[in-house]
Amino acid sequence: MSEKLLMYGARQDAIQIEKTLDHMFQTNRSLQESGGQAIPICIWGKHGIGKTQLVQEYAEKHNWKFAYCSPAQFEEMGDLHGMPVVVDPDPKIKGDEYTIFAPPEWVPTEEGPGILMLDDLNRADDRILRGVMQLLQNFELFSWQLPKFWQIVATANPEGGDYSVTPMDDAMITRMMHITMEFDPKAWAKWAYANNIDDRGIAYTLTYPESITGVRTTPRTITQFFSQIKRIKDLKAEKELVATLAQSALDEVTVASFMSFVNDNMESLINPEDIVECKDFDTMKKKLADLSGNAKDGKRVDRLATICTRLYIYLTSDSYKPTPNHPENIINFILLDLLPNDLRFSLHKDLVNNGGDKLKEILKDKRLAMLLLDGM
Repeated sequence: MSEKLLMYGARQDAIQIEKTLDHMFQTNRSLQESGGQAIPICIWGKHGIGKTQLVQEYAEKHNWKFAYCSPAQFEEMGDLHGMPVVVDPDPKIKGDEYTIFAPPEWVPTEEGPGILMLDDLNRADDRILRGVMQLLQNFELFSWQLPKFWQIVATANPEGGDYSVTPMDDAMITRMMHITMEFDPKAWAKWAYANNIDDRGIAYTLTYPESITGVRTTPRTITQFFSQIKRIKDLKAEKELVATLAQSALDEVTVASFMSFVNDNMESLINPEDIVECKDFDTMKKKLADLSGNAKDGKRVDRLATICTRLYIYLTSDSYKPTPNHPENIINFILLDLLPNDLRFSLHKDLVNNGGDKLKEILKDKRLAMLLLDGM
């Protein structure tokens, strides 16, 4: 697929987009409360990157109502406006009949807050796009209107390349605010950890982020694959089945990369819980040293980087709760002499910037301060 793709707005990962949506939705709510008009939002991005899921999960997280429609499935304007219904107020009187439109079933009827999702908007026929313009402008059509405090969020695939989309003209583009969603392995891994995705899959994606090609291997397809292997305890012992499952969802390069990952025993990378909960850090240090390579094979910085990233995601997750033995283990890990300084400083910086108050207290340790000062 050609990479000369037309998309609009700032390029952000899923975590950044959620923060942007927070601001835009709050601003829209203020506009609505003061009698003004909210502004629709369009999230652009390649297929399978998680645009739709991001919006659905936002609504669930904030306990908002959610309504979904896919304009690409509309065959005629009646799918958008609804169907005409003849009303006869008095059957005894001729000529008093009139026609109204019954809104489609997907149209929300209860007061918000809520999100109406127009999914894959630019895959709709040009006639349907023209019909949607009034909805984007006024949050209503001649036949129905959105209830109070609803937001409109559209998703769109890029124009250009091999995408079969209908170009949106300037009149439609300027009716919306725009963001482009990009894949970021750390942002995906944070989501994956929160959604109980296979730990081995998270480790693989962090080790080989370049394998998410955006063609056949996308965040969506690789997540589907990880759900299929979750019940397989020993991937190496079942590598024929694993390869078959991988081939069903991923491109050949990713399949080869994952099987190499399995054969290299990297699916057995140490989990962050093992690091922070260990009773004897000397034993943990030996395991980490074994995983990080030796003088003959060279240091496996890729493994160390993956372990650091997974530890960061674990410690900054909403569900993380420190126990008494965590502080010393966290400090001991950051102080490890086998960690390259760039990984050490990056991990410390990320934890300070994104960790909770209890974690920030742990990181005030004098030994850490001295080491960081010496490395500056």
